[in-house]
Amino acid sequence: MGYFRTTVLLAGFTALFGGIGFMVGGAMGALIALAIAAAMNLFAWWNSDKMVLRMYRAKEVDRRSAPGFYGIIEQLAHNAGLPMPAVYIIEGDQPNAFATGRNPENAALAATSGLLARLSHEEVAGVMGHELAHVRNRDTLIQTITATLAGAIGMLASFAFFFGGHGRNNPLGIIGVLLMAILGPLMAMVVQMAISRGREYEADRIGAEICGHPLWLASALERMAAGAQAIDNDTAEQHPATAHMFIINPLHAHAVDGLFSTHPPTEDRVRRLREMAQAHGPWG
Repeated sequence: MGYFRTTVLLAGFTALFGGIGFMVGGAMGALIALAIAAAMNLFAWWNSDKMVLRMYRAKEVDRRSAPGFYGIIEQLAHNAGLPMPAVYIIEGDQPNAFATGRNPENAALAATSGLLARLSHEEVAGVMGHELAHVRNRDTLIQTITATLAGAIGMLASFAFFFGGHGRNNPLGIIGVLLMAILGPLMAMVVQMAISRGREYEADRIGAEICGHPLWLASALERMAAGAQAIDNDTAEQHPATAHMFIINPLHAHAVDGLFSTHPPTEDRVRRLREMAQAHGPWG
């Protein structure tokens, strides 16, 4: 169901882009904007892992420097049938984690020192199973596609606002220009958030299967959500565009999970995991 929903949303994203592009500059204008946005996002995608890990001052660890944490990921990667990712620790009290990398062969998993200090061995396994699910699902690729389309829509909306967009493809005239400039990027943001939230639910489900115990992840999510509300993540606050990468929203500015949140409500995620546990019990 998660893949179907993502496909439908991406189709809607593409249709929105095509409609706005056609109104602004016809087929050629839409293609030009898409090509520019794709080139920008391709560069970001190729270098995103290095950029984000450097931003958070993450330190790579191995079996000797962090045997317990490394061993958890090694076992989970084996369970998932994935290559062993690079493993990083971020110095920070807020319990949180994320995955990055353009494909499973170039993946990296990072957890904060606060997560390793505050969560049990089982809860850490649940969290890292979730992150490995993102790697296996190639969610970084999906994020790149949505970012490309969102960026292209933003460019088209800017073109419409500054250069008119009064041609025969835009029968609404100045009203159409204003609607494109305001509603186009807003609708793109809504679709992008919806896709991100859907991928989180899917990663919870598959992550629970990878670690074998849905309740491990459910317990971890509850404890991490409480920690994120009480403990600052200064780097995330300075770079809010990276917030969607984390398993729990690291930003205090986000008081409730509303329409523009990239993360589903923690209560809904925990409820689904508990339902999985009741229906299936532990795997293995």
